[in-house]
Amino acid sequence: MKKQELIHLHGLLSEVRSEYEGEEEPDLDLSGYEEFGVQPTSIHRSKTDHKRAVFELVDGLTDSLDEPETVPAAAD
Repeated sequence: MKKQELIHLHGLLSEVRSEYEGEEEPDLDLSGYEEFGVQPTSIHRSKTDHKRAVFELVDGLTDSLDEPETVPAAAD
């Protein structure tokens, strides 16, 4: 994947994050991504930095999706 494509993917995942955070109770742990400090707009950073940022962001997003949701019991 080229650097430009990786930056584009980083931007798209950032949009997914924004949408997810707009929900009532977002439960995202993106501390690794935040600490790394590479944003989609950080075009001067290396391809490797953006790749790591994408992985950190994906890990945070997917970890929150893996948690089981509580479904109310159906009334008889």
